[in-house]
Amino acid sequence: MPRVMRNREIFFRQLFLVIVDVITAVAASSIALWIRFDFSIANVNRVYLHNIWITMAINGLGVVSIYWVFHLYRSVWRYASVYELQRIVLAGISATLLQAGGFLIAELRMPRSYWFLYAGLLIAFTTGVRFSYRLLRQVRKRFEDRKEGQKLSRVMIIGAGSAAEVLIREMMLSQYLHKRICCIVDDNPDLKGKSIRGYQIIGGRENIIPAAKQYAIDEIIIAMPSVSKKTIAEITKICNETGCEMKIVPGMYQFVNKDLKVSKLRHVDIEDLLGREPVKVDLGKITGFLKNQTVLVTGGGGSIGSELCRQIAAAEPKQLVIVDIYENNAYEIQQELLRKYPKLNLVVLIASVRNTNRMNSIFETYLPNVVFHAAAHKHVPLMEVSPNEAIKNNVFGTLKTVQAAHRYGVEKFVLISTDKAVNPTNIMGASKRICEMIVQAYSRKSETDFVAVRFGNVLGSNGSVIPLFKQQIKEGGPVTVTHPDIIRYFMTIPEAVSLVLEAGAFAHGGEIFVLDMGEPVKIVDLAKNLIRLSGFIPNEDIMIEYTGLRPGEKLYEERLMAEEGLEKTENDRISIAKPIEMDDEKFFESLDEMKDAVYEETGEVREMVKRIVPTYKREKRK
Repeated sequence: MPRVMRNREIFFRQLFLVIVDVITAVAASSIALWIRFDFSIANVNRVYLHNIWITMAINGLGVVSIYWVFHLYRSVWRYASVYELQRIVLAGISATLLQAGGFLIAELRMPRSYWFLYAGLLIAFTTGVRFSYRLLRQVRKRFEDRKEGQKLSRVMIIGAGSAAEVLIREMMLSQYLHKRICCIVDDNPDLKGKSIRGYQIIGGRENIIPAAKQYAIDEIIIAMPSVSKKTIAEITKICNETGCEMKIVPGMYQFVNKDLKVSKLRHVDIEDLLGREPVKVDLGKITGFLKNQTVLVTGGGGSIGSELCRQIAAAEPKQLVIVDIYENNAYEIQQELLRKYPKLNLVVLIASVRNTNRMNSIFETYLPNVVFHAAAHKHVPLMEVSPNEAIKNNVFGTLKTVQAAHRYGVEKFVLISTDKAVNPTNIMGASKRICEMIVQAYSRKSETDFVAVRFGNVLGSNGSVIPLFKQQIKEGGPVTVTHPDIIRYFMTIPEAVSLVLEAGAFAHGGEIFVLDMGEPVKIVDLAKNLIRLSGFIPNEDIMIEYTGLRPGEKLYEERLMAEEGLEKTENDRISIAKPIEMDDEKFFESLDEMKDAVYEETGEVREMVKRIVPTYKREKRK
């Protein structure tokens, strides 16, 4: 709507309310006298009628002026609430006191009870006029929905707190939301049978499934922003059985900041089913060791590397240098950071960590204070059939980056490792274990604090099972799971990266930090939940097929080797594994031998890895 037309519409609405308020003031005066004299005009003292008549215009003007002062012509009455009601009451009392003061000054007499009756009627009439707008909108909305044949989505709300009340109010008032609230569920037994804005609370979570059938629910909204992740997971698993579309209030931030709207609801995702409380980190420590520092991230375009870059950028570094071999990923994170942090001193370089001269040149040019080494080949089955490439990139790429860091005086070097490095059954895990050994060996001879951070699977990362499952569901199945008993530890990418950064703050050199990933999750349960979240029934609409363990794949991952012990840090989600004794000179001699073998493309790499990592046990599968 053009601005001029919009302003004209607002003017006429306000003019209409002014006229109605003047009529209301006159009506309140007349009816107050009528009530005072036993509902009989004949009994009214003619002096009182005369006084009302001669002050009628002034009274109307006074009421309009008072209402203007109390912003009763500026409120959006479709959203009128208790706050607006309070202002109406105060405005009505103020208008009554103003009129009474005027009568007193002009020495005009009125019965004392008149003023109480007048104030009550004025407030009642004004409230009725203002709030009738809401009622008319609701009636019109329902009529238009029926007239247009608009199908209303039948909604169940879980949670009977303030968040639910806000959502219900918006759904009742908005002309753009075609939703019909059918019931409310809350575990508080004291609330059963009560209602919010006329919608009944039918009981606790045990009623979710039967109520979904009884009311033919299409959509379930979980409106409990303050409850624990465990409770959300429990509720979500029950709702998942209904086959209804599920949405959830994002969190307390939106509620506290009055940004909670139906449009802000998000779909329930797999993270909600994990039941883990979000990881808490000491942001002060993270910011403290990164602020005003030059930070370099290898593999900065990958899933872990790019999130590292996001969180580092927020810590206000002096300069952020991103190194990646894959130009598309590097370009995407570059553009994202430039949009979000226009003042960030950002350098994005295309380079391979396997190129000694290139890495030395980058370190000599930018002289980073802190390095996060995330560049690696991580895909287990692919590395099993290309073991030489895994060793070239993971082991010798790490070695060359470590050597450059040592040569150019980097203060802290953090290697991103994996729980697959523990008692590895695949070449990828074994290569990362060798990377940990490189870091520990250099920590004993360098001024640089070399450390490694070891963690498990992250949701949504490149090569993660979640994107694969989603794609398989999108294609109609089947969803493939390697084994019915396979389990994994999961953490979100931002959580894992936050812990990596905090571990970097703890680093003194030589540590292998082990992240607590929470409780393990069965992959088949993950697959079933994703199928249900997509609106399908597992093994009916979308089939689950077991394909057998892939080359190098374990049923479960471990956090520690037998000889490692754990030492706690300030953050109970981060522990330190006890360093393993080794002969550094012999270790580097073995690396030199292995380097010649992998670059000559011999088939001896697995045996050589086994000699360096005795815990490596390759599992041969048919």
